[in-house]
Amino acid sequence: MPSTVRARPRDPRGYPVPAITPWDGDEPQFALTDYGRSADCARLRRCSVCDTLMRPGPVWRVVAASESAAIADALAAGRPYRNLAPTLEGPGHRACMLYASMVCPYLARPNARRGLSALRPDEMTEHVVRGAARGANGAVVGFGDYEFAVTETQVLFRFLDVVEYLPHETSDAHLEELRAELAAGDRPGDQPR
Repeated sequence: MPSTVRARPRDPRGYPVPAITPWDGDEPQFALTDYGRSADCARLRRCSVCDTLMRPGPVWRVVAASESAAIADALAAGRPYRNLAPTLEGPGHRACMLYASMVCPYLARPNARRGLSALRPDEMTEHVVRGAARGANGAVVGFGDYEFAVTETQVLFRFLDVVEYLPHETSDAHLEELRAELAAGDRPGDQPR
C-alpha cells in the first residue's frame, strides 16, 4: 500500500477511503464520487486516491474493458488515443492507481459487478447500473496529461497521450509492478522512474 494511501482516513472495517469518496456520517460511500472533492483534486492537481500533489507530467487512471480495448486498438494501429467522450474518473499517481486496481472489487476482477446504480443517470453515468460487469480486460493507463471541466453537477476529465498501458484480466497481474514502484520511492508526488 502506498504510504499516502495508508495515511488516508479509514472506514469502520479499516479500509482506507479514497480522496474523492463521499461520506454519509461515519460511513464512506465507496461507489460514489464527491463532486466538491473531485473538483478540488482536479483544480489543485491532487491524486483522486491519496489527495496529495501530482507533479507536472504523467498521470494514471484505471479503465474498464471497453476503454481498455479502445486504447489497445489505437496502440496496435500506431494511432494516438484520446478519450473524446469525457469521463467522471479523475487521475492519480501511478502507485495509487496500481493499488486501486487491486483493492477495488469492481476494478479487480472481470466478473465483478457494480453494487449501485447512478443516482441520476445521464449520458455520462448511464453505464453505472447495479449488476453491470466490469468486462474482460481492464488496465492501468498512464497519460501525458489531463484536461478537466467543472460544471454545476460534475467534474469531467479528458486524458491525452498514452505513455503507459498495463492491461489486466485480474489485477493481481500488477502486484510486482506496484512492489517495484513502492521500492523505487514511495513519497507523495513521486513520478515514475
